Amino acid sequence: MANQTAHPAAPVLQVLASKGLHLAIAESLTGGLLTSAFVDVPGASNVLLGSIVAYQTELKHQLLGVSRSLLQEQGAVDAEVGAQMAGGVRSKLAAKAGIDESLVVGLATTGVAGPDSQDRKPAGTVFIGISGPTGEFVYPLDLAGSRAEIRGAAVAAAVAALGEHFS
Repeated sequence: MANQTAHPAAPVLQVLASKGLHLAIAESLTGGLLTSAFVDVPGASNVLLGSIVAYQTELKHQLLGVSRSLLQEQGAVDAEVGAQMAGGVRSKLAAKAGIDESLVVGLATTGVAGPDSQDRKPAGTVFIGISGPTGEFVYPLDLAGSRAEIRGAAVAAAVAALGEHFS
């Protein structure tokens, strides 16, 4: 992969590639923006398997395997939902691509972009989930700003969290 330092996601893709890892993304509040941040990097297809945008709560269960009871009890904006989304997309895309799951990292975003609250959580509540060979991790965020600013900050935080996790 060529050195593309102008793209914030480029160094993260380079680290994953150097470790022989692939990336699978599950998005809710970011609605495809996170995947786009990685796709903007030339050569991203060497690492990025694909993504699932599961915006509706039921699709988090149907497509990503998030526990229905968890979604009913806690709502979609929850740390464990973020972890299960990351694990679910990792498992599903690894299987569909025919790649050993130990070589795939799942990255997920769930939260409230606003302006209204959701699931009794205020706008700006975001969870970044990472599922990889070393386990599952969740990064809670409390972001401020407009809907667009919260979504943009969630993307930047997810890219940074993944980079820090594997650096």
